[in-house]
Amino acid sequence: MDFLKKKLAAGAAVIALGGFLAACDTDDDAAEDMEVVEEGEEEEANGDEEVVTAASITADPDEVVASLSTDGNWITAITDDVDISDDVTVAGTFHNRGDEDDDVYRKLALYDQDDDRNVTEEWTLTVGTMTVESPNFRIEEGTLDGDIYVDAEGFELYNATVTGNVTFASEDLMDSAAMDEGTVEGEVSVDE
Repeated sequence: MDFLKKKLAAGAAVIALGGFLAACDTDDDAAEDMEVVEEGEEEEANGDEEVVTAASITADPDEVVASLSTDGNWITAITDDVDISDDVTVAGTFHNRGDEDDDVYRKLALYDQDDDRNVTEEWTLTVGTMTVESPNFRIEEGTLDGDIYVDAEGFELYNATVTGNVTFASEDLMDSAAMDEGTVEGEVSVDE
């Protein structure tokens, strides 16, 4: 019975992720994202747990923290407002769609979308301080309520708002960031 429940939950997650991933990339790579998710479902049925971690869609605070950890996923998508309140570390090097042949890339998606890739709902993730140690980490849409400390190259805000401060470990890391399409309500600075 537990196996059936897990299979039904995995199937529902794949369906939900299909609609979500259609707009995750601005490069129209949604079809490839769906192939990864569908392969993950097939390989899960065969007992291969490696691909099961391809993506994480959740509103559970513990799952969000786990998904952003070194043992987490290349993409974490929240499906409602999530309040962690503690400090969170985004760690590890990940590749787009979980494919090691693809670019180093990691994403936190704070939104829902429709089939036409229109954002239908934006969510808020509340943290104490988010420390970013993963290179090329992108926060897309929605709001991160808290501070961010960036200690990795290629940090990006895309149509996202940070209510607190964004502090970079060095000038080089700040220079490698792309935040023009996001909003920081606090101060942006380099750690001294």
